[in-house]
Amino acid sequence: MTNRRIFLKQTASLTALSSIIGTSGLNSLLTGCTPNNAKAIRINPEPQFTVSPNLYMQFMEPLGSTEPSVEGAWDYDRDDWRQDFIDCVKDLEPDVIRWGGIFNRYYKWREGIGPVEKRKWMYNYQWEGKETNRVGSHEIVDFCRRVGANPLLGVNLEGDGLPYYKNTVHGEDRTGTADEAAEWVAYCNEPTHAERSRNGNVAPFNVKLWQLGNESSYAGTDGFVLDSYLEVARRFANKMRAADPSISLIGWGDVVDCGKLIPGASLEGNEPWASKILQQTDDLFNYVAFHMMGIYPRRSDTVLKSFDYINDPAQAWDELIELGEIPQYRIDVFRNELRNAQSKAGLAVTEGHMSLSPYNTNTILRSWLSMAYHARSLNAYLRNGDVVKICTAADFNGARWTVNAVMMPEPRGNSFLLPVGHLMKWFNKERGQKGLSVISQPNELDIAATRSEDTIYLHVLNKSFDEAQQVGLEIDQSQIVDGWVLEMNPKDKLTHLDQSNPNLFEPVERKWSENWVFPAASVSIVKLKIKKLS
Repeated sequence: MTNRRIFLKQTASLTALSSIIGTSGLNSLLTGCTPNNAKAIRINPEPQFTVSPNLYMQFMEPLGSTEPSVEGAWDYDRDDWRQDFIDCVKDLEPDVIRWGGIFNRYYKWREGIGPVEKRKWMYNYQWEGKETNRVGSHEIVDFCRRVGANPLLGVNLEGDGLPYYKNTVHGEDRTGTADEAAEWVAYCNEPTHAERSRNGNVAPFNVKLWQLGNESSYAGTDGFVLDSYLEVARRFANKMRAADPSISLIGWGDVVDCGKLIPGASLEGNEPWASKILQQTDDLFNYVAFHMMGIYPRRSDTVLKSFDYINDPAQAWDELIELGEIPQYRIDVFRNELRNAQSKAGLAVTEGHMSLSPYNTNTILRSWLSMAYHARSLNAYLRNGDVVKICTAADFNGARWTVNAVMMPEPRGNSFLLPVGHLMKWFNKERGQKGLSVISQPNELDIAATRSEDTIYLHVLNKSFDEAQQVGLEIDQSQIVDGWVLEMNPKDKLTHLDQSNPNLFEPVERKWSENWVFPAASVSIVKLKIKKLS
């Protein structure tokens, strides 16, 4: 494999060579092809499905002493959200922001409403420490409105069946009931809810997206098994829909051990819940959720741990490309679940990130190398937009974890996007409303295609760490009349984002031309104006 020293030496040599033979000549040397034998991309311009308006989600959870994700986002001097955080998330433009996670298993929503000075502190049983409840329903919805996102609230589904939350070490019953969930729906959405009005919001919040519980199949035999989940979820769903029939509900459909849901593994003993949930809940769920978790390095000689990747960035890139196969595989598994249930429900990937060592803090996720996995996973979600309706590629915000989309430095600092945040931002901003089929493409490229009216968008990852890819592009029964490319291609693939250099991965716009060259280990967004041939 190419190590960093060899890679930089080769890059310097190629730069010098380009000054002698010109860019087009260098591109031919890099790819081993000429414009006459460029590899081909072929696109069918006929729309195949509508891309969900809720596709690109972010996920906010109070993480206690491990990560000041919520408390750290609140400016107690101004008694409001940090302005730098608001500004950064506005730039990110998430479609949805989900409140919840494992925190939902012991969250009591009423503790987060009413006068601030009367709100009860709570223990964070999963992540340790305490939570002030300064951020509750009003603040969450207000934040979503200010950044242009739809709120998605997760309800406490009887603590996912875990007896620990029924009688905690502090003598509390932290499990939630169906009545509490229905009351939360009414509090948010009832047009003339008196208590909400007394607490400062006369107008309803109109929260339409609700998830029941969190990772219910992961709780093991101490928590819900499938039959008990079905009974409880049906009861919750019926009461919540009685409070507001217009809401959309997300049920849980994942396997017991998501770490074993990888290509080549048997599903025996680890079957998804999705088809059984959808078959037996009387069409109560609009979506079924699974999490893109348990993405572990598989090689015995992995460099995806600690700082090992610095010594061999090429292997790190290749390993991340390999891990990028897992999202597509899992989508295929759950697509089959929908087919088996004959269900029109959508898939909701409501949590997801890679699990690298050290856990949640590996610095490779600050570097360009991480784009190898992130671009493949986001392309997989978009290509499968006929069934994938909600997805996330990261946790949302914090000051310590590197699996976040938004990093909040010290309280007087400026929040900035980590690499996955940059990618979600640009893939969401620059996409069409209709999904297209990529009929053929070079093996070295990973492509998702969409369209809005006469503009076609291609999200392109060059999977090769060392070789640029020269391509020709054909759009059936269409002529390309103009085009641009937003290219993300830092010279040093070990480049890391930090507070001093938050915009290193901003794309550079270039004019599209025939026989385009996608640089090695790059991500590009191609925008093409087309007209139909008569």
